[in-house]
Amino acid sequence: MNIQNTITRTAAETAMLEAYNHQLSDLPGDGAVLSARDLLLSDLKDAGLPTRRLEAWHYTDLRALLRNVPAFDGSAFAEAVAPLAVGSSVLTVLNGRADIGDAPQGVVVKRYGESLLDGTAAGDLVERNAEDAIGRINGTFVRDGFEIEILENTVLVQPLELQIVQSAGQSHSRFPVTFGAGSKATVIERHLSVDGKPSLVSSVSDLIIEAGAEVTWILLQQQGDDDTHLGQLNFELGENASFKLFVINAGGKLVRQEVHGLVTGEGSDFKLRGINLMGGDTLTDVTFTLGHDVANTTSTEIIRNVLFDRARGVFQGQIRVAQDAQKTDAKMACNTLLLSDDADFSAKPELEIFADDVQCGHGATVIDLNPTHLYYLQARGIPESRARAMLVNAFVDEIVEELESETLIEPLELIISEWLARHA
Repeated sequence: MNIQNTITRTAAETAMLEAYNHQLSDLPGDGAVLSARDLLLSDLKDAGLPTRRLEAWHYTDLRALLRNVPAFDGSAFAEAVAPLAVGSSVLTVLNGRADIGDAPQGVVVKRYGESLLDGTAAGDLVERNAEDAIGRINGTFVRDGFEIEILENTVLVQPLELQIVQSAGQSHSRFPVTFGAGSKATVIERHLSVDGKPSLVSSVSDLIIEAGAEVTWILLQQQGDDDTHLGQLNFELGENASFKLFVINAGGKLVRQEVHGLVTGEGSDFKLRGINLMGGDTLTDVTFTLGHDVANTTSTEIIRNVLFDRARGVFQGQIRVAQDAQKTDAKMACNTLLLSDDADFSAKPELEIFADDVQCGHGATVIDLNPTHLYYLQARGIPESRARAMLVNAFVDEIVEELESETLIEPLELIISEWLARHA
């Protein structure tokens, strides 16, 4: 008797496969790009969406959580919004379509759609590993984005904002960025929704930070209440380079933001600061890996989480110190305010150390507001709701203030305050 094995696909998996067939003729790319897409799609067919059986997705069963995938909507319309910081140069991706506008001096910009068309992007469309569902989905469907080079010794006085605005349907964009040796820049990668229509957004940013460069990257995610956001940021840090990454999640129904870094140059320093605001019936997952591959490097990661209602949050952080990476100084902390009995947060910090002359540590805390602090404020005539809001703001504002720039701090604090006012 012949037994035929059949694959049972979820509605979301089926919708993704059908979407590829429907838009195949419209996806930009030459033969090499098409072959790369086909390989990724084949892996997506074989593996399906990740489940908790994969360790990297243990707390975020994407196959079960991603119930619906909105169809591509070519008629959807989105407009750019005012930049986060006054005076910023803005490059927009509106419903998946990139517009360069006026790039600042010392910055070379090319639409990623053009790199797909001429085949130079074919080498980008690969998976990091077998668990790289975001890279797989993004590489299969990516249409546009920006390929950016900040030239050597360029100093950007004002921030450069990459504004990705979505109104409905799907959007998949990519941002390969090279910071030349000795350059200095602040970049804002801003994802936001302009209406209440459900969206699926994926984004991959690949950063190369060369020797002596000083980079601040702000990743601000403000998707809508019914949106799915799948983001990935990969970076490689060169000799004596400095990289400060701020990740702020203040939206989305289902959010998975990955950060994967390699420290490959001696004397380099990496800082990750994260704020995750979660309310309603949502899930936000930040998964982070960092490899210290050479000696004499430093890194610190501080994540602050605030949860209301039935929200669920995840932080997975792994620091790996190679055998040759002596004198590594690496520290990681995850602190959570759990403000509802129905909310849930999972923290999984890890260290893998193969060198013997290092200073490494990690920690995680989950707490409620300090009743002594709350009583102190109420005793001075501050209503309880206002007192609680002040304490929550103080908990996260400490992270924002590390930006040391009022043009950035003030609008970010306003976004956080407005989010808390809606959810607290």
